[in-house]
Amino acid sequence: MNKWFVFAAVVSMLAISGPSLAAGDAAAGKTKSASCVACHGADGNSMNPEWPSLAGQHPDYLVKQLRNFKDGDRNNALMSPMAAPLSDQDMQDLAAYYASQTAKPGQADPDLVDQGRQLYRGGNMSTGVAACIACHGPMGAGNPAANFPALAGQHAAYTVNQLKAFKRGERANDAGMMMQNIATKMTEAEMQAVASYIQGMQ
Repeated sequence: MNKWFVFAAVVSMLAISGPSLAAGDAAAGKTKSASCVACHGADGNSMNPEWPSLAGQHPDYLVKQLRNFKDGDRNNALMSPMAAPLSDQDMQDLAAYYASQTAKPGQADPDLVDQGRQLYRGGNMSTGVAACIACHGPMGAGNPAANFPALAGQHAAYTVNQLKAFKRGERANDAGMMMQNIATKMTEAEMQAVASYIQGMQ
């Protein structure tokens, strides 16, 4: 059995008994999201493929990312200063708002669908690339109990950028270095293919 699948399953079981991080007020979050609109859209569906869509994302995952930006565990020239003044309640409210929104599906590149589907569902056994489905689910809905994010419909460009950041070690806020270890084994062509497939998931 794939060791990453086993690890994901263990993390999932442990997380189920843990407390929820996000207990925010979506209405308050909508008001507080005014400064987020330019990049992430009024409803959390970003128009710029370089910036992530947040609509429908698990609230605990969003809170974790905001805390990581604030604490310096994740760095971004735009997000780090945006997160710096946020209180825990601000983060929880914003997360509750974006989680309550509906993600808009994207489209996959027809030329990349088959390769992307194979990588997402089966990984690459010859190089040790784990299948995305083990942590992010068959429909890309993620696993909120384990704090694995929803991916379905996410911009391909953003996903590729994150995979590259994990591969280069520029992003290292993943549990157990799971994403870093996976991305290190991926070629750029594989990143492009699986990211395009994810973008088209609904």
